[in-house]
Amino acid sequence: MRSAAKDYETVIGLEVHAQLLTRSKMFCGCPTTFGAAPNSQTCPICQGMPGTLPVINRRAIEFGVRTALAFHCTINPGCRFARKHYYYPDMPKNFQISQYEEPLAEHGWLEVTVDGQERRVGIQRLHLEEDVGKLIHDGPLETARSSLVDFNRSGVPLMETVSEPDIRSPEEAAAYLRAFRAILLYLGVCDGNMEEGSLRCDANISLRERGETGFGTKVEIKNMNSFRNVQRALEFEVGRQTEALARGERLVQETRLWDADRGYTRSMR
Repeated sequence: MRSAAKDYETVIGLEVHAQLLTRSKMFCGCPTTFGAAPNSQTCPICQGMPGTLPVINRRAIEFGVRTALAFHCTINPGCRFARKHYYYPDMPKNFQISQYEEPLAEHGWLEVTVDGQERRVGIQRLHLEEDVGKLIHDGPLETARSSLVDFNRSGVPLMETVSEPDIRSPEEAAAYLRAFRAILLYLGVCDGNMEEGSLRCDANISLRERGETGFGTKVEIKNMNSFRNVQRALEFEVGRQTEALARGERLVQETRLWDADRGYTRSMR
């Protein structure tokens, strides 16, 4: 009799956010220096004050095109920015300027090597947007009594690259991310520092019975700040979902946070 783990295939897609190495923000002239005094690199534009108008950073567009070509993407003849509305305290405008219907580039790929075997992972889209601010809590999030907001990061140019759900193991996901970072460093468009948050990764993972072509219930995992933690979080989630399915439970589509200290994911929303 086969074990439950062999009855399922892992399906993973990665969303990688990279802060671009521009000297000014995406839509204003504020500097992007990491580690500056809190709220010292802001202006009425990146704070969303009435009457201000954004002006796009040409260098960010050039970096996006450079990266898209390295990933064998098709550069769209035109792209459109839109407002992504949400109400979190780290976004002063209550919307994020991003791209949705018409991204900068689409349909690329990246080759990864795992155990001597090369595989091609498709890249669905590459688009540009602005980063959000940073929340600083007075302790663990679950018990924090207050939070402070630093808007220095708000408006920093951000490039999001969404892979196709072509990744089949946690090891392959880590290999994809390493290859991805190496290309960004070679191009000089991002410093790739995951600990400082200039390179961030969210993972979408589901399981399906081997031989099926449809997708299972998707779970998004956040808060992974290293290659090792990406692999560990996905390994834990594969085990959690496999055990739940083996018990006959129905998985729930949700977002989960990776707790590196405790070595498990927990439900966020």
